[in-house]
Amino acid sequence: MVAADSLRSSKLRSFLTLLGIILATATLIAVMAVINGMNLYVAETVSTMGSEGFRVVRMAFVGEFDPKKFVEWNRKNPQLTLDEFEFLKANVKLSRELAVSASRRSSVSSGRETIEEVTLTGTSPNFHLVENVQIAQGRFFTQVEDHKKIEVAFIGNDLKERFFPSTDAAGKTVDIAGRPFTVVGVAKARGSAFGQSQDNFVYIPAGTYFKMYGARRGMAFLALARDQSVLEQAQDEVRSLLRAYRHLGPGREDNFTILNSEALANAWKQLTGTIAGAAIAIVSVFMVVGGVVIMNIMLAVVTERTREIGIRKAAGARRVDILRQFLVESSMLSGAGGVIGVLIATLLAVLVRNFTPVPMQVPLAAVVVAVGVSTAVGLFFGIYPARRASRLDPIEALRFET
Repeated sequence: MVAADSLRSSKLRSFLTLLGIILATATLIAVMAVINGMNLYVAETVSTMGSEGFRVVRMAFVGEFDPKKFVEWNRKNPQLTLDEFEFLKANVKLSRELAVSASRRSSVSSGRETIEEVTLTGTSPNFHLVENVQIAQGRFFTQVEDHKKIEVAFIGNDLKERFFPSTDAAGKTVDIAGRPFTVVGVAKARGSAFGQSQDNFVYIPAGTYFKMYGARRGMAFLALARDQSVLEQAQDEVRSLLRAYRHLGPGREDNFTILNSEALANAWKQLTGTIAGAAIAIVSVFMVVGGVVIMNIMLAVVTERTREIGIRKAAGARRVDILRQFLVESSMLSGAGGVIGVLIATLLAVLVRNFTPVPMQVPLAAVVVAVGVSTAVGLFFGIYPARRASRLDPIEALRFET
């Protein structure tokens, strides 16, 4: 109670003392909110692959990018081919779905409206099952349409809202690279992330895509294991079959990469963990500076209240009572700074999330840690001033003149 009254009596000084703690705590919470929001976004994005899904690509980095390895892989890893896809499709036993896809950027138009830089993907008729694509209108294209290379399209919500805002898009026509395609379905809206729309796409049959652009590069295979319990075995099966098709001996490395959602999520968390570690190290410096400021202020407070300490000791207060009073005061001071920092960071996270494309989400653990650490800083740096106050001689303290 005495400590709280002391803080209230010097509001401006208390606030100025807390600036370092407030800024350090707010910075820590803001950084953790960005990282947590990005982790949630990545987890949601890779979840489209599902816990049973995996991909075969020409090359991919899971973790830190290595330029030398990129050059090496670019030299030795051949492009995936349709023949390899057909071979896998005919021989896999542990995967219930296997699809092929390839993408590029293209302009799409309808009437006088044109959208540039649309993601055009040619893929198998089961793509929506493998990638968990939700259908809002119409249907996905069929095996017959893929086999006959029919010019049909399944479009994202951006194209639907731009070209056919008040009507059913199924049955309408869009022009892709100057060729008319009949829209057979529309995907459910997925929103945007980091300012980039996730609905600016169009899917067409793989047969049609390869007829238009060829099948020489940019291909990937997408698979779903029969269930999660055989995911590793399904990946090993695909790896063995593809190695056999490419005549890779036992001593040679894979010249392709297999990815699953867990590997991608773990790689991302490893990256953000490194960023979080660096942020914590920087913020720790600010915390120490804030703690030193608190110690200096508390030393000044002890000097100012020397006579008060003498009176309390003369009235029967023990050394431990004086020690406890000043430790509580310094802890309350820094703890209040931590709470203010959390509130500022939370408000900032809400504003950023609502008015910018950056996904910020304040984790509860970060709040608890930030307040706890800030309180501990005040406790640690308040020990010396508190001990100095508790050791004052009551007679000398009563004689002290400010």
